[in-house]
Order: sequence, then C-alpha cells, then structure tokens
Amino acid sequence: MSLVTARHAEELSQGALELGVELSAQQHEQLLAYLALLIKWNKAYNLTAVRDPNEMVSRHLLDSLSVVPFVSEAGDNWLDVGSGGGMPGIPLAILFPERQFTLLDSNGKKTRFLTQVKLELKLANLQVIHSRVEAFTPAVPFNGICSRAFSSLEDFSNWTRHLGDGNTQWLAMKGVHPDDELQALPADFRLTATHVLKVPGCQGQRHLLILRRSV
Repeated sequence: MSLVTARHAEELSQGALELGVELSAQQHEQLLAYLALLIKWNKAYNLTAVRDPNEMVSRHLLDSLSVVPFVSEAGDNWLDVGSGGGMPGIPLAILFPERQFTLLDSNGKKTRFLTQVKLELKLANLQVIHSRVEAFTPAVPFNGICSRAFSSLEDFSNWTRHLGDGNTQWLAMKGVHPDDELQALPADFRLTATHVLKVPGCQGQRHLLILRRSV
C-alpha cells in the first residue's frame, strides 16, 4: 500500500492554493515524495511527534509553505537551524531550487534522514550539516536563518548570532505569540515584523516573528 494517498495529494494542492503558493507538477511530486520518506523513516527514527500521516500534510508541508512569501523577499543563502525532520528547510528548498539551503541538526539519525531525502529527491541546492549550532562556522553569513519550534527566541538569537550579520533576517516560526520570550530578546536583536500565519487544516495559533541584529 502506498504511504501517500490521493487524499494527501489533494490536500496539498488545495492547501497550497489557499496559501497562494503556486506549485509546479514537479514540486508537488517532490513534496509528496518527501512526505512518503517522512512517514517511512518516522517509524524507526522518531523524526516528528506527529505520528498520524493524515496530519502531516497540514502540520508539516503546509506549515512550512506558509512562510514562502517571507523567504521570497530575502536573499539566496538560507539556514534551517535545528531542522529535525527537515521542516521548513526541505519544502523551501523544493520551492526555491535557485537558492541554497543548509539544514543543521545535532542529531545524527535526523541528519542521516535529511541526507537520504537530498539524495532521493536530487536536491542539489541542499546541504546537510551534523553539528551543534554553536560549533558551526559558515564561510559567509547567511541571508536568512529560520527555525521552527527550535528553542526560545533568546536561545535562537544567542546561538545563531555568529551565523548572520546586519543584513540577515531571522525567521522564528512559533505557535502562540511569545510575549514573554520577546521580553528576553538580547539587546542587539530587534523584532521587525510579526505575521499571523493561517495554515490550512491546522488548529491553534501560528505566528512568524522576523528579527534583525544590530552590528
């Protein structure tokens, strides 16, 4: 039995339409192939707390695609920090083949999965790094650094400060608006925008916070 059903395919098509994200036939196919790998590997590797495949289109694929408009405004060199099972980095790499995406995680099982996805989906614009974020030093600062449920805003800022500069945008995907976390934001970081994300099929609140650093 196929891990990905016609229902999943339709939910992805309809959800992307509601988000205003245009998917080519190849991108649609790649996202479903990624979903199939996620379902298969999740059984052994515990990549995500979402166990039900029927929840994964909305809670993983569409949730990742909800930040596409904000990624499209920034530069070409992106880091997904604490990538885990590859959200939002892999869907974004599929959507923006002309941009470079680095997926970083300290968990070896998860980076093995991410490497397998890169190979099977032939994502030439994807780099997988197995490292603690504090120990990682890129050749050049990233244009954008994103995270989804990675850490508090304070830790996210402190741990990734050395990976960006004054032109970098930090994108933090959150559930409930993190008022307390904003109070603890380091002095050299400022909030430049907050967006409410409407993710088709997702219950509960979703927010995107965009930060910049003063150098």
